[in-house]
Amino acid sequence: MKSHERLFLRWWIKQIWIVPVIVILLFSCEKERFFTGDSGRLNFSCDTVMFDTVFTTIGSTTKHFQIINPYNKALKISEIYLAGKESSNFRLNIDGVKALQLENIELPAGDSLYIFVEVTVDPQNQNSPLVVKDSVVFITNGNFQDIDLIAWGQDVHLINGEIIQTQTWINDKPYLVYNSMLIDSMQILILNPGVRVHFHRNSTMYIMGNLEIHGTVEEPVIFQGDRLESEYAEIPGQWGGLYFLNGSVGNVIEYLEIRNGTTGLHLGNLYSEKEPANLTISNSIITQMNFAGISAINAKINASNCVIANCGFYGIALTTGGEYEFNHCTVSNNWRYFNRSTPTVLITNYYNLSDTALFTGELEMATFGNCIIYGDMETEIGFDMIEGVGSFQYYFDHCLIKVDGSKIDVSDPMSYNNIFINNAPGFIAADSMNFQLDSCAFVLDKGSQEIGMRFPNDILGNSRINDSGPDIGAYERLEDH
Repeated sequence: MKSHERLFLRWWIKQIWIVPVIVILLFSCEKERFFTGDSGRLNFSCDTVMFDTVFTTIGSTTKHFQIINPYNKALKISEIYLAGKESSNFRLNIDGVKALQLENIELPAGDSLYIFVEVTVDPQNQNSPLVVKDSVVFITNGNFQDIDLIAWGQDVHLINGEIIQTQTWINDKPYLVYNSMLIDSMQILILNPGVRVHFHRNSTMYIMGNLEIHGTVEEPVIFQGDRLESEYAEIPGQWGGLYFLNGSVGNVIEYLEIRNGTTGLHLGNLYSEKEPANLTISNSIITQMNFAGISAINAKINASNCVIANCGFYGIALTTGGEYEFNHCTVSNNWRYFNRSTPTVLITNYYNLSDTALFTGELEMATFGNCIIYGDMETEIGFDMIEGVGSFQYYFDHCLIKVDGSKIDVSDPMSYNNIFINNAPGFIAADSMNFQLDSCAFVLDKGSQEIGMRFPNDILGNSRINDSGPDIGAYERLEDH
């Protein structure tokens, strides 16, 4: 062996001890940087993620929970995964990463990360709700922890962009309207008592033919959005509404509740020579609409014992003339999502589509009998008319209305009879959507006897004719309450 080779070998023998030292140091640094004790466990913001009723085939809203490192050293989470893996109904997003499973997640000292969860329930062809379960599993320093995932699912009759022929919907399981629907011309859709119809985002029911809704006081028909989580309960604008096209006549609605849409009921359309749409509606409630409870373009509406409340622009908007009658209706507007500058009842003989498209029509009659029209605006009735169009007839009889007396003269006997202005009606709890009357309500017994005899029972079926006079509005307070 040459001398320089011997020198190199002696040098290498002296240095070789460094390798295990480096390995030991690296391992020690790893142990030092991470908390590695057997007691190492994560903290969580909750122990269960619970979803309210989720309709089959339609995904839920997103929920989340937080995982927290409680130590003053980092933790290495060996594994996070869905217990149900690929067969799970749930989906995860772990700190921005969509995955069923992640490994070796480093969580700095005192830090946290979020896990987002969604769920879709597969059709089960059953009427009663079903429960779907899974869990998110965490392995940290050999310790097993998990968070339960629970969702209630409900199978539905799915109406997906369909043109409906004559049929009857029954109260077995909910109906879900996806991508809107149309009742075809000359066809009739009948809804039995207790039917529940849910509309996916932006979906609308269009009616060219006829709609008959026959709810009861015990089993009203309910129309609302398809998000049933509690945080959606009072959010308006979740779906479109009911849209009756010209030529749709003979529609009947009784005991219907419409919630959280854009416009509850709209009748009439422009550029049509067909007969104006018409509707008879009774004992129904329309609330939390983004635009209007009821809107009409030169239509015909007969409404009684109805509650229209808390709408973004109008409770009732009657435009381009038409023929309307409202009796024993409660129209109340205390909108809280943005500043409302429009009266809750608007009556006009025109519709200004654009600067070059102005539509007009005669207002043959708009009558309001024994009605409450109230809200948080100074004046809750607005009139707007173009001269030379024809008749513009309206009449308020035994009504409580909110108006600025300097702007609207309610002493004109041609338009007003026995009107009460600016007195608080006396609702039990308008903020909680309870428009029944308290024991000292101003409107007690102040309605017209003649109108009360025409509508002898209120929205709950209580008699109006057993005391000294009918109460104004949709509700009659019983003496023994």
